[in-house]
Amino acid sequence: MLIGSYSPALVVISIFVAILASYTALDLTGRIATTKGRAAYLWMCGGAMAMGVGVWSMHFIGMLAFNLPIDLGYDITLTALSLLISILSCGFALWLVSQPRLPLSQLLFGALIMGAGISGMHYTGMAAMRMQPGIDYDPRLFSASLLIAFGASLAALWIAFRLRQNTPYVRLARSGAAVVMGFAIVGMHYTGMAAARFGDGSFCGALGNGLSGKGLDNLVLITTLAVLIIALLTSVLDARLEARTAVLAQSLTEANKELTQLALHDTLTGLPNRILLADRIDQAMHRVTAHGGCFALMFIDLDGFKPVNDAFGHHMGDQLLREVAQRLREDLRSEDTLARIGGDEFVLLVQLGEPDDALRLAARQVSLVSRSFRVAEHELQISASIGIAVYPGNGLNAQELLMNADAAMYHAKGTGKNGYSFFDASMNGNARRQLQLLQDLRNALEHHQFRLHYQPKFDAANGRPVGAEALLRWEHPQHGLLLPDKFIELAEKTGLIIPIGDWVLNEACRQMREWYVQGYTDWRIAVNLSALQFCHVGLVKSVTGALERYELPANNLTLEITETTAMNDADVSMVVLQQLADMGVDLSIDDFGTGYSSLMYLKRLPANELKIDRGFVRDLEHDSDDAAIVSAIVALGQALGLRIVAEGVETGVQQTFLTQLGCDSLQGYFLGHPLPPEGFMQGIHLAEHKA
Repeated sequence: MLIGSYSPALVVISIFVAILASYTALDLTGRIATTKGRAAYLWMCGGAMAMGVGVWSMHFIGMLAFNLPIDLGYDITLTALSLLISILSCGFALWLVSQPRLPLSQLLFGALIMGAGISGMHYTGMAAMRMQPGIDYDPRLFSASLLIAFGASLAALWIAFRLRQNTPYVRLARSGAAVVMGFAIVGMHYTGMAAARFGDGSFCGALGNGLSGKGLDNLVLITTLAVLIIALLTSVLDARLEARTAVLAQSLTEANKELTQLALHDTLTGLPNRILLADRIDQAMHRVTAHGGCFALMFIDLDGFKPVNDAFGHHMGDQLLREVAQRLREDLRSEDTLARIGGDEFVLLVQLGEPDDALRLAARQVSLVSRSFRVAEHELQISASIGIAVYPGNGLNAQELLMNADAAMYHAKGTGKNGYSFFDASMNGNARRQLQLLQDLRNALEHHQFRLHYQPKFDAANGRPVGAEALLRWEHPQHGLLLPDKFIELAEKTGLIIPIGDWVLNEACRQMREWYVQGYTDWRIAVNLSALQFCHVGLVKSVTGALERYELPANNLTLEITETTAMNDADVSMVVLQQLADMGVDLSIDDFGTGYSSLMYLKRLPANELKIDRGFVRDLEHDSDDAAIVSAIVALGQALGLRIVAEGVETGVQQTFLTQLGCDSLQGYFLGHPLPPEGFMQGIHLAEHKA
């Protein structure tokens, strides 16, 4: 019998190749487990090729490590067949461990198939030597090699299935498992080699036309290592790319969440905004249509928020809005929606058992807001006006429901604020009229529909005209001449009062310039300033521009502000009024006696004139209290060195009384009605003629 020997170096190399092939197989199972679709099949095919080549290479290098006293060769066809068997069995193994579950029966069956494949690969490779006579195998060692092949396959499949997920320390676990699997495969191979018996006189039939062993070991080793390393590096790089992609995907998901949050929520309070509210309303309407029931839309507007914002600044106003949102939100159920749709306006969408349930909820919301708020060491008191629209019944879509709830809210404000009102069809008409009026008001400036009428002022002592007050009128194309009480509140609410006020200021100065050129150089034209105009940062610049544009001396212009406006923020008012006074503009405190004055501030205001409100003048003849108040105002004004103007003079008795008290000038219907410039001058000429 021929006695064989082994090359230690090639044996070691075969063990190394077996371990590397095992690690590559384990790593590739992780790649297959984390990919889907076509990519998974590509990884499976590539893995079968790499692992099959690795296992076969370990076997072939082991064959090359074996030396007999005779020269050996290997049949090309059978060698190729052994490689194919190795690739197919490894492919089957990778497919098996890529399944979501691996029950014991399936594991045992898979181990049997894979073990048979590895054994078939090994003994087909042995047959490739085409020994003559044939190789004789020891039955015990042959059986042992088959059992080892089965056990190695069983262990390999179980380990690969367990380690396919990328858990912490998985690479270390795979390294240890690869060593175990590598030695198991090597053990099977060398057990099978030990089972082989070569009789005396045997020779290799594949020596002439088969593969020669000279240099073949290096070629196989280099090729195998290249295949395994390329497969392993590809897997590692793909894993890193996948990890980075996962991080980017997570970042993108978080960014999308943030963008969605920003797009659908109010940035100040975190509440849903108008867009998300509209979607929630649509959902609620579909739910009611499908399952019945009803819901209410409550339009909540804060009463008294603007004074807080003006007095303490936007930072305090923003904090107050957050507190209001928090308080309202805490009272809601999970299925209800509270949204902020702008400014101090909130909308509550609430599911109802019965429409009357909205009464109780609205009353509770009003009560919640009316409780004082503690913001930055300040006790702030506001209230809420709530308009309620119920679906079904008060609208067919989200926009109509919101519009009707808004109309009901304005009705609640109009009836005293700090309350609630259900929508009624009549409100819709009022809301539409207001909306149309607002649209018309926006176009009025552009279409030159505003007019100024002038009411004359007369010297109380001699009856000569001393100037006029400019009064705004709107020549509406459908409704005719409208007085300010029909549109000024709307203009102030929308901010249109600023451009309208600028027009009034410029037109009054233009008209006064005409009268100045005509010789009335001692007249003063009086212009009323609204509270919003007075607070506007561009007021001083607007006044300066109007005076320069029409070359009008500053002391020919009188600006009238109400007592309440002047005292709202006295320190700020002082600065603005002083700037105007420094220019030489006359300043008049209008409606004096109707507000809540501080005499300490009043004496510091750089005003030139006090104007007694018509409410005190009206009942002078019949009310001794009004007479006493007017007398006190006149005395106060004279003590402070201010001119005194009384408005609303409608009788001769009133004129006489006010003149005797010491008023400097008078105006009223008894003396002259507000008229356009042409009619005004005709009246002035008549008055001058009488005087």
